[in-house]
Amino acid sequence: MPDLAPPLVEWYSANARDLPWRRPGFGAWGVLVSEFMLQQTPVTRVIPHLEAWLQRWPTPADLAAAAPADAVRQWANLGYPRRALWLHRAAMEIRDRHSGVVPRDVDALLALTGIGDYTARAVAVFAYGDRHPVVDTNTRRVLARAIDGRSQPGPPSRRDLEAMAAILPHDRDTSAVVNAAAMELGATVCVARAPRCDACPLRDRCEWRAAGYPDTGDDRRKQARYEGSDRQARGAVLKSLRDAATHAVPLAEVVAEWPDPLQRDRAIDSLIADGLAEASDGLLRLPR
Repeated sequence: MPDLAPPLVEWYSANARDLPWRRPGFGAWGVLVSEFMLQQTPVTRVIPHLEAWLQRWPTPADLAAAAPADAVRQWANLGYPRRALWLHRAAMEIRDRHSGVVPRDVDALLALTGIGDYTARAVAVFAYGDRHPVVDTNTRRVLARAIDGRSQPGPPSRRDLEAMAAILPHDRDTSAVVNAAAMELGATVCVARAPRCDACPLRDRCEWRAAGYPDTGDDRRKQARYEGSDRQARGAVLKSLRDAATHAVPLAEVVAEWPDPLQRDRAIDSLIADGLAEASDGLLRLPR
């Protein structure tokens, strides 16, 4: 396997974007919140929401003391609003189980609501500097091309962690930089479409480039279209609740203009099932 760490470290030191969670002293809570927000959401959309969130709730205990409805309202239009409820529950668990301090141990992080393998490792590495492989979609694409000679990565698997672990230096600080660098390279240079291979620090070690950039197919699961989807209907219902002065709307008036009444009802039912809305006395409201 080619040694990818040295060129990644050198490239990252000159090209890393100035992002809030990369600044010294940002703290484990800030990193955790940023990782929740960054799931399936572009960086540019996340930054203003992240700053507002941490200004309002600078510690897990601050968020834990708030009502779930406050978290859903503050989440605004970030999408996938269940993340707001999960983050609120995780904050309560951090307060109750860990004396208000975001845990460092990966297993302890995994035991918190809404935290999966990627987020747990990201917090341990980027907040605490521990040595673990961290793999997101961008990292997987870099590894697929540079090591496997594939145009796109396959479905996520444990092999991704093994491949990333194999290129990490033994030094903890440098391994954290390599994790961040691979992620950054995939986000800004080794992008899914029209990669900028001439600007890539791995171009002389990339198996995909050496093979002549073959199209090896893309068997990843495709995301469903948003326009006209149940997700769009859910978003419209939640927006109507957030925008209402009392955060409650008569059930019959909740997005009454929605073109598909059955889809609207389905959206309401699913929001109630997910704990993102409550129905009582003929009203639909945000969770209290």
